[in-house]
Amino acid sequence: MITWREIRIRYKQSVMGLLWAVLMPIIITSAGVVVRIAASRVSGRPITGADIGGIGVKALPWAFFVSALRFGTTSLTGNSSLVTKIKFPRLIFPLSSMLTSLFDMGIAVPVLLVVLPFAGVGLSLTMLWAPLLLLLLVIFTAGLCIAMSAANLFFRDIKYIVEVVLTFAIFFTPVLYDASVAGRWRSILMLNPLAPLLEGLNSSVILGRQPELRWVAYSACVSVLLFWSGVVFFRRLEPRFAESV
Repeated sequence: MITWREIRIRYKQSVMGLLWAVLMPIIITSAGVVVRIAASRVSGRPITGADIGGIGVKALPWAFFVSALRFGTTSLTGNSSLVTKIKFPRLIFPLSSMLTSLFDMGIAVPVLLVVLPFAGVGLSLTMLWAPLLLLLLVIFTAGLCIAMSAANLFFRDIKYIVEVVLTFAIFFTPVLYDASVAGRWRSILMLNPLAPLLEGLNSSVILGRQPELRWVAYSACVSVLLFWSGVVFFRRLEPRFAESV
């Protein structure tokens, strides 16, 4: 019910309504296309439909991650009246913010599926990796949302730090480009837990190849560990929430 309330509040007085869920991935994809065109003119390698499709496939989960973390961080302070007056699991607030962003991604996915054939992308068995990779992304995002929401309740400048990090994080995450462009630094780039998931989506959906299992396993371990530690951190601080709101 809180998730549904968040969805209604977000779109109630919005002129574009649910189109906002599609607009952000389109903007990110457009920026990626501009980057790829500029790079192709320098390298002499023409941009292909698969390149554009790859940007779109990675832009969608990235938009979900940014939205979920942004709203999840302020989910407790934004519901201060409920936090102080009603006793129930406060984990509901960051999780509901994340689920609202997941709803947005669910709206944009059909649009992406319609566009991909025009980019020359067909169905393949490797696409079955996509649900697993997205599940790991959700677990990783949930862990961060839970931890950041609790931290922001005690240190209100956390939300500003999150905004700054999200602004520049796209340059250190293979969204607008492929990890291969990093050359010998690729392994360092892939230490970003999001990188193997986004690269895996590009490989399985666009290129028809199996993701790199060692890097997927790495992201899975980090995601589960982050979720567990985020819940533990949240639970330890929860008794002090009411006095700190």
